[in-house]
Amino acid sequence: MRVQAIPAALTAALLLAVAGCGGHDDAAESDGADGTPTKAAQQAATGDFGDLKGVCGAGTAKSAPAQGVTADEIKVGVFSDIGFTKKSEFVDAAKVFTSWCNAAGGINGRKLVATTRDSKLMEVRQRMLEACKEDFALVGGGAALDALGVKDRLECTLPDFPGQVSQIQNNGSDLQLNPTGGASYNRYAGYYEWLLKEGYPGSADAIGTIGGDVPVTKVINAESQEGLQAAGAKIIYKDLYPAQGVSDWTPYAQAIKSKGVKGLVFNGDFVSLTKLEQVLTGMDYKLDWIDANNNAYGPAFLQLAGKSLDFQNNLADLSGVYPLEKAADNPATEQVVALFKQYAPKAQVTLPAVRGFAAWLLFAKSAKSCGDDLTRTCVYETARKESAWTGGGLLAPVDLTTSDAALTCFNIEKATSKGWEPADFGPNDGAYRCDAPAYKFKGDYGKPLTLADVGKSMSDVK
Repeated sequence: MRVQAIPAALTAALLLAVAGCGGHDDAAESDGADGTPTKAAQQAATGDFGDLKGVCGAGTAKSAPAQGVTADEIKVGVFSDIGFTKKSEFVDAAKVFTSWCNAAGGINGRKLVATTRDSKLMEVRQRMLEACKEDFALVGGGAALDALGVKDRLECTLPDFPGQVSQIQNNGSDLQLNPTGGASYNRYAGYYEWLLKEGYPGSADAIGTIGGDVPVTKVINAESQEGLQAAGAKIIYKDLYPAQGVSDWTPYAQAIKSKGVKGLVFNGDFVSLTKLEQVLTGMDYKLDWIDANNNAYGPAFLQLAGKSLDFQNNLADLSGVYPLEKAADNPATEQVVALFKQYAPKAQVTLPAVRGFAAWLLFAKSAKSCGDDLTRTCVYETARKESAWTGGGLLAPVDLTTSDAALTCFNIEKATSKGWEPADFGPNDGAYRCDAPAYKFKGDYGKPLTLADVGKSMSDVK
C-alpha cells in the first residue's frame, strides 16, 4: 500500500485504492486435511515469529495498570473502512495475529481482544471517541480519512501502531509507531533515483504525473513532482482526473502521447490506471515506465490490465516489504501465509495485511517487555527503542527511534502477464536495496499533529 495512499473525500473509486484489496473473514482451522496439526498450529505453540523469539506466551500477569488492560486481557482497537469498502485486510490480519498469539498464551498470559473500529469512510471521529473510552492502544489498522481522528487520539493519549497512514496530519503524529518513513522525507527517493539515473535514464527529460482531483491527492502529486525534480526529472506533463471517474481516457492518452511522455507517475486508483493503459496500448504508445504505485500490487490489477501487462512497463515500490510472490524464500513471509491459511483460509494476504501483521508484532514484542506493568508509556517508549525493526523478517530494517526518519531501503516490483515479480533494480541487501538518499521536502505540505498541539505532553500519557 502506498503509505500516503489516495483517499478521495467521497469517491469510492479512489478510496478503494486507499483501503486496498482484502479478503473475507473466516473461521480458524486447527488441523490439516489429514487431521494432523498444520505448520501454523505448530508455530503457535512456541510463540516465535520469524527471527523473533517468544513474542507471545504464557505468564503471570496480575494487575490492571491501564485502561483496556486487566490481569486476563488487553483490549485494542483496529481501524478499518470495511463498512464502506467491504475490504477486510486489517480485520483479517487482526484475527490471524490474535488467534495465533492467544493460542501461544497471549502477552504474558493476557489474551488479546481486538475490536474492529469500522470508520465507514466518514465516521473516523466517532470510532476514535469510542476507542478513547475503551482501548489500550490502536494496532494494525488504517482509515482513508485518518486525519479526522488524530486530534481526539492525542487528547486521550492513545498510542497507535498503524498498518497504514494516509493523511499528513496523522502521518508521523505523536504516540504513533509508523515504520514507513518520516513525513518530511520523500520515501520514494531511492525509487526515483533508480528510475531516472539507472533503470531508464533516457526518460528523465520527459516525465509526467497524473492523479485524482481531490485535496489529498493534490498534495501527493506535489510531493511526487518535487521528489522527481530533485532526482533530476524534467516534468513535461501534469494532469488531474475527476474524482467521480473518467468515461473516456482517450484525451489523457492523447496528451501523454503528443507531449512524448516517457515516464509516468500515477497517483490514483489502479482501476482507472488500467483503463488509461488500455487506451495507450490501443494507440500503440509505449512509455519507458509507469509507476503504478503499490496500491496496484496484487492480483486485481493484473486481471484488469489485460494485454497492457506485456506492452506497458508497470512498476511499484514496496518500500521495504518482502514480496509476497517470493514467500517461499523468506521464512517470515512464509509463516504469515501459513498463519492466514490456518486462521483465515479464504482471506487474501495483501501488502496492507502484511504491514498490519508487522504492526501487531511490534505491539506484542513491546507489550511483552513491559511485563505486568503494561502502561501506554511503557509500550510506546519500548517500541520507540527499535533501531532496526524488521517485523521478524517481513520488512527491511527501519529505525523507529525517531518519528521522522528517512527510509534507506526499497524494493521494486514489476507487473507481468505471469504475475508480479522483482524488477532488476540492483538489490544489495537480500531482497532490498539499502542506499536510498535522504531527501527532505522543501515544500509546505502540512505537518503531523503533536501532543503539544492539543495541550498535552508525554507526562500526560499513563
